[in-house]
Amino acid sequence: MMENLNHKPCIVFDFGGVLLDWNPRHLYRKIFKGDEEAMERFLEEIHFMDWNLQQDAGRPFAEAVEVHCQQYPQHCDLIRAYHKRWKESISGPLQPVVEILSKLKESGYPLVGLSNWADETFQQVRHQYEFMDWFDDIIISGAVKLVKPDPRIFELLLDRIQRPAEACVLIDDSRANIEVAQQLGMQTIHFQSAEQLAAELGDLGVRVKVDSGK
Repeated sequence: MMENLNHKPCIVFDFGGVLLDWNPRHLYRKIFKGDEEAMERFLEEIHFMDWNLQQDAGRPFAEAVEVHCQQYPQHCDLIRAYHKRWKESISGPLQPVVEILSKLKESGYPLVGLSNWADETFQQVRHQYEFMDWFDDIIISGAVKLVKPDPRIFELLLDRIQRPAEACVLIDDSRANIEVAQQLGMQTIHFQSAEQLAAELGDLGVRVKVDSGK
């Protein structure tokens, strides 16, 4: 049991894959008109996730596009499409998790966002989601130029919120991020679903309910 009456644990949320349904395939399925095999070949060939992580680490998008277009000129239009239409890679909030976040906020838990995200694109959509205003602090990798699972971004988090690692619960869908946070002493939940999240929060003494039918 982590919770006591005087000192609630800080709940740290990842964004993409936890609170927001982000996936480049949401965009590229439209462009490839449902040809899954061709889309997957393209994403693998250009090493999309590795490339995108560099923007999460702070590289300007325009620079990233030009460099990648030089490396993969046959795919330049597709690469540019992600820069121009990247908002289409977010299908929307994962509403059952947003409901859990709302209940945590109402219950007085400190809330922090910790996300690998290019700062220039994050700032474009931050105000579209009301729940972003519920956080006491948000650390975006592109702004601090550190990406998970680098231990330094977790250390930066702990320094910013002035809490020991054991007084924090990280909710993240990446096993690598979870493992590093555990090594630093943080409590963790490897996110899979809203129901699983609510159950594991309950195991830590943080009790919220997931509304049925959502």
